[in-house]
Amino acid sequence: MMHVIPPHILLGAYAQGIFPMAHEGEIRWFEPTMRGLIPLDDRFHISNSLKRTIAKKIYQIKYNTAFTEVMLACAERESTWIDQNIIESYTSLYQLGHAMSFESWDHDGLQGGLYGVSLGRVFFGESMFSRQTDASKVALVGLVDFLRNHNYVLLDTQWLTPHLAQFGGYEVPRKTYLRLLKDALMDA
Repeated sequence: MMHVIPPHILLGAYAQGIFPMAHEGEIRWFEPTMRGLIPLDDRFHISNSLKRTIAKKIYQIKYNTAFTEVMLACAERESTWIDQNIIESYTSLYQLGHAMSFESWDHDGLQGGLYGVSLGRVFFGESMFSRQTDASKVALVGLVDFLRNHNYVLLDTQWLTPHLAQFGGYEVPRKTYLRLLKDALMDA
């Protein structure tokens, strides 16, 4: 049975710092006590090896050319919170201009990427995948460049992982996060 989340419900939840994940056919809502963020200023860190990969121009960065394909690739793992309900829900947001994908392409096709929700001056990162070395990292660098060029002020990663920490990712308590979120949404 499909449980597609209407766009206004999804956007309202994000505006309050809440996001959904599927678990065994059910939609569950989350509001972490500590929230992961990636800085959009000079604290954003790119390793020297990733700088070399970018300089080689192995991947071409595109955005919004393969949204559903990115979501499906993100779901291709042993344990996933991305089911058909989530795919349909976020595809609706994408069609309304509130969800985006950033992709790394090479001569063989889509090799990595990420997707998330865009609301005001906030980007809520949802998931990323990589089929080749550094492909998702290059897509993340492309996302940060896009967000900087379009005056976004907050890049939410939901939880901080070691993978995201290497980019300068950090955590803030829920109360701080909600203040930052409110300011970013009011400032839009």
